[in-house]
Amino acid sequence: MSHRPLKFALFGNVYQHEKSAAIRQVLDSLDQHGAQVAIEEEYYDFLCCSELIAPRGAETFNGSNFQADFAISMGGDGTLLKTASMVRDKQTPILGVNMGRLGFLADVSAPDVPAAIDALYHNDYSVEDRSLIRVDTGGEPISGCDCALNDVAILKRDTASMITIRATINGEYLTTYQADGLVVSTPTGSTAYSLSNGGPVIVPQTGVIVMTAVAPHSLNVRPIVLPDTALIELTVSSRSHTFLVAIDGRSDKLPEGITLRLSRAPYKVRVVKRSSTRYFATLREKLMLGADVR
Repeated sequence: MSHRPLKFALFGNVYQHEKSAAIRQVLDSLDQHGAQVAIEEEYYDFLCCSELIAPRGAETFNGSNFQADFAISMGGDGTLLKTASMVRDKQTPILGVNMGRLGFLADVSAPDVPAAIDALYHNDYSVEDRSLIRVDTGGEPISGCDCALNDVAILKRDTASMITIRATINGEYLTTYQADGLVVSTPTGSTAYSLSNGGPVIVPQTGVIVMTAVAPHSLNVRPIVLPDTALIELTVSSRSHTFLVAIDGRSDKLPEGITLRLSRAPYKVRVVKRSSTRYFATLREKLMLGADVR
């Protein structure tokens, strides 16, 4: 076994109670390897106050103010997306521990944590680079990170009426959507909101972006797959004169008339995968791909 020192940054879901046994398993596994541990401040307070866990010798940090060999996301896919927004361009590989339900991105179950930590020390893992979508709002302020690992959704708000979204690709007019919204997804996010609206499953690292309308007014509207080098420009109008832009689920209200510019981010998020993990097996297991449920 390698004895080189490794440092881990821990992130978690502060709303996920009754998971103390799984959290202790993660901390015990790291302690057995003599790992250095730093815990995101809000999550550290949650562990101490709500779960009555006092991590031994752990540092704390706020936001993205950390340096580590690996980041560990303890929660579900949503927690991993939040972790990715904190890691940003640090290029720190993220190991996702699933304490939620589906766990498509965060695919290490709590009982498998000791084996997963061992694999990191034995170099028995791979790291997948996942592309992100950057959102330029033309100067309009948004909360949180401006990059999405999963998807960017443009959605109606405060009214049952549809919104109008004029789309151009690399300066060339594509179409004007009349719909409840539009999802612009990475391959990673193709199995999320886009899929629920009829979008295709895109294998990670294929270098594309998919645009999928949400409840379009016309039956002629279909998802479209674009190279991830494309510049997508979207101009929105609505009866409420506002709309929502959701970046990996974090939503902000923006005024109509502005042009959103979506493009591939200049950096990627690195996700740790165990050597035994296979993407198509995960599709069959998690999404029941091709299963006959009759």
